[in-house]
Amino acid sequence: MDIRIGITQAPREISIEIDDDEKSVKQVKAAAEAAVSGSTATLTLTDKRGRQVVIPSAKIAYVEFGAPDGDRKLGFGS
Repeated sequence: MDIRIGITQAPREISIEIDDDEKSVKQVKAAAEAAVSGSTATLTLTDKRGRQVVIPSAKIAYVEFGAPDGDRKLGFGS
């Protein structure tokens, strides 16, 4: 699953790909909700390759959950 995180006062978003299993997705959603609500000071995520990303909760503009980049359509087709 692809996760895109918007950061305040930053022109680009952070894109992270995580495992598609239900347990991983639920854990990431719970961590994102806690960070956006202010319950935690940082949002820490681990991608498919094992790299960790730590984002200050106060800088998160939005968190978007979606399909991996391979599933996106390009061009003007519908």
